[in-house]
Parts: sequence; structure tokens; C-alpha cells
Amino acid sequence: MHYYKRGARWIAGLAIALMTTLVAPDAPAATLSLDVMGKIAITTDPSHTVYHFTQAQLLAMPAHSITTSTEWTARSTFTGPSLADILKHVGAQGTEIEVRTLDDYTDIIPLSDIDRYGVIMAYSMNGKRLKVSDFGPLFLIYPRDNYPTELTGADANAKFVWQIKALIVK
Repeated sequence: MHYYKRGARWIAGLAIALMTTLVAPDAPAATLSLDVMGKIAITTDPSHTVYHFTQAQLLAMPAHSITTSTEWTARSTFTGPSLADILKHVGAQGTEIEVRTLDDYTDIIPLSDIDRYGVIMAYSMNGKRLKVSDFGPLFLIYPRDNYPTELTGADANAKFVWQIKALIVK
């Protein structure tokens, strides 16, 4: 089932990549937001279960860039906050992160990936804000070109999650 899910996600990515040539170039970028929940120390909701990052908060965080190719994009420069900074901001304590997307895809990444690879939550590609039709509003980016033997193949491709809406720290 997991490989079927990854295969379906790969096909969806290909469709998105092909659709970007059909979308009007002046279509607005998606509004940035991110919910982080699970094993976190700092929350913003009354029930103390979620930290909701607003667009302003995400854009105010230090921006990092990774220039790399993905299975779905040519070599590009992706920019956004580091996943480490996001998790530090909420006081995350755990060993893995479940990444959830707008289309209800989920994948689990080990917390050890964050420091090893310097993973970012990209909101722009080549200086342009990501739209939902082109992997936005947030796209989890690894420096694939720097680690070709480790970050290539079906398991590695599954880590490049796009249209992210939430993170669950476990």
C-alpha cells in the first residue's frame, strides 16, 4: 500500500509539473500557513495542542536556500525557513515527523534528517513564490544533488513532500 501511495504521489507530481505550463503566470501564490502539533512545548491555540504559523511568521523566519534538482523539477534554487528553525520555535521533542499535505498524503521523516541534510520548508523556487499548482505553498526540500547516492530512488523521493499543511512531531 505504501508503494502504491508513493507511485500515486509521483504521478500527481508529474501532473503538477506539466500543469505549471498551463497555469497563468500571474496566478497568485497560495497563502502560507503551517500547523505543528504533537510533541511540542509551545502552542498558539486555546486547547494547547497546535502551533499555527501565519504567513507573516513564516516569512519573518531566517530564509535558507538549497539549489538542487528533484524528481519533478530541473535544478532550481528553493528558499524558505529551515525545518530545524521551525521545530526549535515550537520546542519540538521527538524522533520523527509526520508530514501532512493538502491532498491528505502523509510521509514520515526521521528527525535525524533535519540536521544531516539541512532540510528546508521552501516557499519559493527560483525567486517566485510557490503556488498550489506548482508544489506550494510549502515544499520540503533536501539537497539531493549533494547526496546523490542517499537521496535518489523511491524512498528518497517520498521525502520531497509538497503542498504541506501540517507537521506532527512524534
